[in-house]
Amino acid sequence: MKKTIILFDLDGTLIDSTEAILRCFDDSFRYFGLSCPPEDEIISLIGHPLDFMYEHLGVSKDKVWDYVDVYKKYYRKRSKAMTKFLPDAKEAIIEASEFARLGIVTTKTGEYSQILLEHMGVMEYFEVLIGREHVKYPKPHPEPILKALHNMKNKDFKDVWMIGDTCMDMVSAKDAGIEAVGVLSGYGKKEDLQRCSNFLQNDALSAIRLIKMFKKKLKLSDNNLKL
Repeated sequence: MKKTIILFDLDGTLIDSTEAILRCFDDSFRYFGLSCPPEDEIISLIGHPLDFMYEHLGVSKDKVWDYVDVYKKYYRKRSKAMTKFLPDAKEAIIEASEFARLGIVTTKTGEYSQILLEHMGVMEYFEVLIGREHVKYPKPHPEPILKALHNMKNKDFKDVWMIGDTCMDMVSAKDAGIEAVGVLSGYGKKEDLQRCSNFLQNDALSAIRLIKMFKKKLKLSDNNLKL
């Protein structure tokens, strides 16, 4: 069995669903007779759970889940047509699967994420998918990563990696006791990622190749110790 485990974030790491997200926020605010906040405000919050996003866009706590329910109704209809792979992301998944076990850890709804990845033809590469509804505390809390590893029956955190585009991914990984690579393909700002990540790459494929390089160096080091 492959010993390496690589966990991926979704939005901004493997996929670009910005258009679908913005349209569904607009749909939900219009549903309740309100104007949608500016797009840049919404984009700045992508990566956080929907309830967090709505609350920080001015929706009162007692109404947040009503908005989330409406958003999900529209997202289910729009997501397939309005989501695409980021450049080289599918190649990253395939290349990673050649030497590692793979999982998804996202703040998106897990049910729709699985449907989306099945539609995009890559769900078969992943052993586990942890979404918002599967945990009490989403990223940046370590619970989603720890649950993914538990479901994968992994107890050795020595060769486990998280790849994500925001500091939430990096903090979650650090607190879970695993390594992480930040990528610049998504919503996190470069200066923030430079501060919160030990490793920074342009995209998921570059991150996979960095991990492969580390594995190669480790193998060479182990061989030298045996000589």
